[in-house]
Amino acid sequence: MAAQSFNTIVRYSLRPTSILVITALIIASCTSSEKKRLRTARKQQEKDSLMLVYDATKADQRLEAFMQRLHSRSGFNGNVLIAKKGKILYQNTFGWADYLMKDSLKITSQFELASVSKPLTATGLLKLWEEGKIKLEQTVDEFFPDFPYSGITIKQLLSHRSGLTNYLYFTDKLWPDKRKGMSNMDVMELLAMHKPEKYANPNVRFFYNNTNYMILAAIIEKVSGQDFAVYMQENVFGPAGMKNTAVYSTAVYEKIPTGVIGHDRVWRRSVVQNFQDGPVGDKGIYSTVQDLFLFDRALQEERLLKAETLDSAYAGHSTPTKEIFNYGYGWRTFDPGNHKVVYHTGWWHGFRNLYIRDLKEDITIVLLTNLANGSLLNLDEMYQILDMPVIRQGAYSSQGEFMAN
Repeated sequence: MAAQSFNTIVRYSLRPTSILVITALIIASCTSSEKKRLRTARKQQEKDSLMLVYDATKADQRLEAFMQRLHSRSGFNGNVLIAKKGKILYQNTFGWADYLMKDSLKITSQFELASVSKPLTATGLLKLWEEGKIKLEQTVDEFFPDFPYSGITIKQLLSHRSGLTNYLYFTDKLWPDKRKGMSNMDVMELLAMHKPEKYANPNVRFFYNNTNYMILAAIIEKVSGQDFAVYMQENVFGPAGMKNTAVYSTAVYEKIPTGVIGHDRVWRRSVVQNFQDGPVGDKGIYSTVQDLFLFDRALQEERLLKAETLDSAYAGHSTPTKEIFNYGYGWRTFDPGNHKVVYHTGWWHGFRNLYIRDLKEDITIVLLTNLANGSLLNLDEMYQILDMPVIRQGAYSSQGEFMAN
């Protein structure tokens, strides 16, 4: 009788009506999960919108006066946003998006981030590591068998300890069609074919160069199976709420679709994009001051990477310069022992930028310019207003002691 009852239960469980009920429950569960995800995303969007609310009449007047002087005396032309503990203290635009057309900058204007792209690329790469899809000890030739240099790891690329030479220094002689933008894969093929001499053996010393992050972007494409622009949108820009951020390459676009033109030190001389604006990861990400502020908040709230991953990214991985300046995974670091700051500079084809995150005081500074002059070297007064250390190597002795002007 027991066996017969069991068989009856089994037969009943396999009846079409039961299958429909189970299927409906699964669908309802998935729908509920999707609804929860959408609600969470909507709440985050509302939170992001509130964070970007700014009343110019309540601007910090000391910062306003400083920025006006930086614009009039030092030729600052660009956008600025300064925030503390998630609240914007000051934001503004100064000058032209395109001098010849007399187009004014907007707070949502997209700038070529140049090397400020590197922290974002590192974030995308470290997400793959957190997901177990790569290991930092893996070597480049595991992903690209034709890569001609052995023993170079992802970790060394992230921390600029690969010893590779800068691709910008040899591709101008090797790329056959200067009217066509190179892709990252094109540069990987040039490396395999011509084997340019390395600067040093792997892991001997810190040597900053763009090849490292161009290769990291190529690895992201290889592992994810997605174009770098698509991967970054889905895994970094989108989750961080960065609606005005994108990857633009001259290997894809005949003309980069942004209205902000890079200018050399002399006005009227715009910098023309060329075939070297094709490779991305080391540069090629275009963004706004507000989006970089949102990126900062997403990192602070651990919505992109875990705390322990960020700790590794913010740790110096080489011998410190002047005892206090170092480089982590995608971040330059300033650490005098009682004050932790991570930041990055950028300079490329008429754009010059500075992105600073004071981790101790939770201060965010974004300065994006499209006039490549020395205005960003004159920020000591801004740091004093914000009651934070001066982030400028020339301000310190070889022993790391601050030297007043």
